[in-house]
Amino acid sequence: MGSDSIRLVESASTPGYVVNLIGNIKIGEYFDFRFLPGFSFQFRQISYESQNRKYDKTIESVNLEFPMLLRFKSAPYRDKRLFVVGGVKYSYDVSSNSKVSAPNAVELVQISPHDFSLELGAGMQFFFPYFILSPEIKVSQGVGNVHIFKSDLNESNVLDQLLSRTLQLSFHFEG
Repeated sequence: MGSDSIRLVESASTPGYVVNLIGNIKIGEYFDFRFLPGFSFQFRQISYESQNRKYDKTIESVNLEFPMLLRFKSAPYRDKRLFVVGGVKYSYDVSSNSKVSAPNAVELVQISPHDFSLELGAGMQFFFPYFILSPEIKVSQGVGNVHIFKSDLNESNVLDQLLSRTLQLSFHFEG
C-alpha cells in the first residue's frame, strides 16, 4: 500500500482528564497570576480511510503540564465573580513513543514529548463560607508540530503536522 492509497485522515475527539495543583499570586484587586502544574491523561485517535478499509491509530499520552496563566476578575456581586483567563502551557509527555525502537515501532505514528500551547478561557467564582468553587471552560491550541516524520510509514507520510487542541471543563476548589 503506497501513501497515495490513503484517501482521508481525520482526528477524532476523545475524552481525557487532568489533575492539577493551584498556585495563585494576587496582582492587585482584579488580576491573578496562576501556575497550575499537574498531570493529564489523554488519547489521540487518528482515523485513516484507504480504498478498501477504514482503521484507527490510537496514541496514549500522560503529560506533565505547566500552565502559566493571567486571570482578570470582575468586581464581586452577591458572592459571585466572573473572570477570563489566558496564557501559555508547556507539556511533557512522559509516555511518549518518540524513542521506541521495538519491532512494533515500525507501525507507530510517533509524537514528540514536548508541546507548547496557548490557552484562553472564562469562568465564574462562587464564594462559600469555607471554600471557593470556580467552574471554568478553557480552549488550548498547540503552536508546534508534535508529529515525528517517518518516511517508511504510510500513516506518517500522509500527515503534514499534528497540533494539540483541547477543550477543557474544570472545577477548581480553592481555600
